[in-house]
Amino acid sequence: MEDGETMTTKTRGKKFFTKVALATVALFGMLAFAGAPRASAESYDRCQRRIAKADHRLHETVEHYGWNSRQADRARHDLHEARERCWNERHRWWDEDGHRWHTDRDWDDHDHDHDRH
Repeated sequence: MEDGETMTTKTRGKKFFTKVALATVALFGMLAFAGAPRASAESYDRCQRRIAKADHRLHETVEHYGWNSRQADRARHDLHEARERCWNERHRWWDEDGHRWHTDRDWDDHDHDHDRH
């Protein structure tokens, strides 16, 4: 009888350990996913700010140095890179002039040509 009781105790111990382990994994999983929406929203905010800042720099640079300046070419490149980064991270990009998100990779690197003086 003692061997049977020992086996039952061992079996109960294994079952208890398994339940505790599963509960712990489930708890950590829920905690990990609870932070995901905030992280995602923060990522969208960073993308939006990054593009808005690059767009603003392009406007400022054109105003100070002219449309065909080396500095304006760099600012256009930086805006393209900011859009590309958001697209690669989120498959969307922020249109600062239209104040909306685009879900197609349809930006035009010459979309500021209308601003030429």
